[in-house]
Amino acid sequence: MAEKPQPVVVQYCQACSLPPEYCEFGPEFEKCKPWLIQNAPDLYPDLLKAANANEADKVADQLHSTGISSADSGGSSEAKPEEVKRLPGGKTKKKEKKEVIIEKVVRNKRKCITTVKGLELFGVKLSDASKKLGKKFATGASVVKGPTDKEQIDVQGDISYDIVEFITETWPDVLETSIFFIEDGKKVPAA
Repeated sequence: MAEKPQPVVVQYCQACSLPPEYCEFGPEFEKCKPWLIQNAPDLYPDLLKAANANEADKVADQLHSTGISSADSGGSSEAKPEEVKRLPGGKTKKKEKKEVIIEKVVRNKRKCITTVKGLELFGVKLSDASKKLGKKFATGASVVKGPTDKEQIDVQGDISYDIVEFITETWPDVLETSIFFIEDGKKVPAA
């Protein structure tokens, strides 16, 4: 008589409740990683290597913070790395540079609009800034969403070169070195 086949015991992940083979396709793979390293290291050998590398990095950071450095670091004059923000999925996002970009957009041959982007990075309230610009240059000025869904100020008329002096006088935090023009698709410093 033939033996009865025994049922297969399937192990499920405690974090996402999927079989370990499918955790990487689940919605919360980052939460699954510690469980996978502990309970299914043969399925994801890369995770085990990454975990060991992370532990080595943590130890090196602790040694560096206490003042003990490794042999490969040459001197104390290190360049400060750019601040990077981690997004889900391991993607990185660089912190935005504090700069004001002024662009002149021509419409209907003679009419033009001067666009000011980036004032909010200096702590300037855009609605107040648009009112001040409108009063100073006697034109219409409004806060609109740009193509990247960031708010910008649109001022009617070609005031691109007069606006630099006005911005630096009105808001002293905005330096003239951090103001740029966009001319023919190139970024040109205002100073």
